[in-house]
Amino acid sequence: MSLTIWCNAKFTDAATRQLAAGLAAHRLIYAAQASASVLDGGAPDPAMATADIVLGQPEPAACLASARLRWVEVTSAGYTRYDTPEFQEAFRARGAAFTCMSGVFADPCAQHVLAMMLALGRQLHGSYRDQLGDRGWAYHPRRAASRLLTGQTVLLLGYGAIGRRLSALLAPFGMKIYALRRRVRSETGIHLVAEEQLTAVLPLADHVVNILPDNAGTQRYVNARRLACCKPGARFYNVGRGTTVDETALIEALRSGRLDAAYLDVFETEPLPPVSPLWATPNLYFTPHTAGGRHDQDEAIVSHFLANLAAFSGGGAGMTDRVV
Repeated sequence: MSLTIWCNAKFTDAATRQLAAGLAAHRLIYAAQASASVLDGGAPDPAMATADIVLGQPEPAACLASARLRWVEVTSAGYTRYDTPEFQEAFRARGAAFTCMSGVFADPCAQHVLAMMLALGRQLHGSYRDQLGDRGWAYHPRRAASRLLTGQTVLLLGYGAIGRRLSALLAPFGMKIYALRRRVRSETGIHLVAEEQLTAVLPLADHVVNILPDNAGTQRYVNARRLACCKPGARFYNVGRGTTVDETALIEALRSGRLDAAYLDVFETEPLPPVSPLWATPNLYFTPHTAGGRHDQDEAIVSHFLANLAAFSGGGAGMTDRVV
């Protein structure tokens, strides 16, 4: 059966050809205005009303208004704009599917966190500063300050695709892994905890990794009260969403020494303004929202969509990263 697919994503030439070849049996239409970033919301486009399937970042209201729409796949791992009861209940009621790209971005985000943890543990930043600065040879202090991940404890705030992949990457270090999850059920090698257990687990963690999405229940979830529960000298990482962290409380936890260091990839305001006090906060390190970056991102997105399209055409069983 031929389907009409509307897309407002801007892909590389190679990925565009890949998508066209994969949809040769269907009708592919592009929005008049494409979204250059997977994080950008799309503009209204009347052509979307003719689509059976949407790929990209459509307007949530336009999705709800289209009675013909049977499936939406967003080109991002996060789906804040669509994470509302109104949207998801409407899709369930009409039997429509909603999927995201968690599988595309899980591995890069997990590897990014591991790189952050190793960089702090092995004192790479200090050595790089010496290389750029006075070219000192800090042999004894640098070796004495170096730490092993082996046998340490990590707490994951959120346990979706990224958390599962990160847990697998950390397994060879013999770390004890706790994970906060809305629905607690058995998971091999992972100690899943409910929210009411969090204050008891925070003091155990050498590393706290925030992977929380942005929604009404997670805004400024990492606040002064929870940071005060952290073990003195713990390290904090954020590859979730910037809105889930009270940045003022984080700055204070670093300045007071409660946290030994923090590594952030996401911020409440992006790009981070030059006047932000985060720039001058001691032992705080940044990457500019690049944790999900991969050189083959667009091709991976198209492959994910085409695999899900095959499953969708067969009745929907086996679709990956399905939210609704």
